[in-house]
Amino acid sequence: MVDYVRAQERRTGWFLTIPALIILALVFAYPILRAFWQSIFTINLGNQLQPEFAGIGNFARMAQDGRFWRTMLNTTVFTVASVVSELVLGMAIALVLNQAFRGRGIVRTISILPWALPTALIALAWTWIFNDQFGVVNDLLRRFGLIQTGINWLGEPALAMTSVIIADVWKTTPFISILLLAGLQSIPDDLYEAQAIDGASPWQSFRQVTLPLLMPQIVIALLFRLAQAFGIFDLISVMTGGGPGGATETVSLYIYAVVMRYLDFGYGSALVVVTFLLLVLAIAIASFFLSRSRKRASGAI
Repeated sequence: MVDYVRAQERRTGWFLTIPALIILALVFAYPILRAFWQSIFTINLGNQLQPEFAGIGNFARMAQDGRFWRTMLNTTVFTVASVVSELVLGMAIALVLNQAFRGRGIVRTISILPWALPTALIALAWTWIFNDQFGVVNDLLRRFGLIQTGINWLGEPALAMTSVIIADVWKTTPFISILLLAGLQSIPDDLYEAQAIDGASPWQSFRQVTLPLLMPQIVIALLFRLAQAFGIFDLISVMTGGGPGGATETVSLYIYAVVMRYLDFGYGSALVVVTFLLLVLAIAIASFFLSRSRKRASGAI
């Protein structure tokens, strides 16, 4: 009887899941499979957009495409710098918001506003902030006597990358802090009281209690932000357009240029395929190491 009920529940679960799986297949699987199919054809203005079988020609071309590998490096630098910064700042903000103080609800609401605002609007605001003539940053530096002439933040390669990273960190740190705050609120106060009785310092309590129990939220936040940052487009497109001299051009911007400007759909599809596979590989590796860290942390409790 018990086995029959379990089998019935299993069939019901599959029946309820099938519509969602169909939608996921249409929304996610079809575009990827379509890109895989087009990547083995040459489809551009040279052949009047008529597909011609190219085999691995597009992928061989990619291996010698210096611009693609440069954008891949830019994307990696942007992703690592922004995600690490957001995790550190998000953790600090979550720890503060988890404390009891007057007006905590209002502060929590305000802290999530940067993440809720449209990215294009945020990018325009930060473009003005970093403007070399009338930007807020240069104005403050002049008032403190640190500079005499305006710094061209978005016109110098290294400074431009730093600027877009700062803008992205400011926007998306609240998202990570909210996720971590939810995890902090699920940790029983009894554990901290037991640590205090044993004479543990705040740092020891954080390392031995907070961090291990917060690891599931950390893993989710990191994996989500890793995928999101790797595909960054709108923020950089508005702030720098990929410049100066391609210093901030990411893979997404390059793929957009290949497909929408040069109408090279075959090569653009190959770029999508390789980028997708590299992203899946990066997420798999990150998930593996984060899972190992989570297990070690759980064993240390």
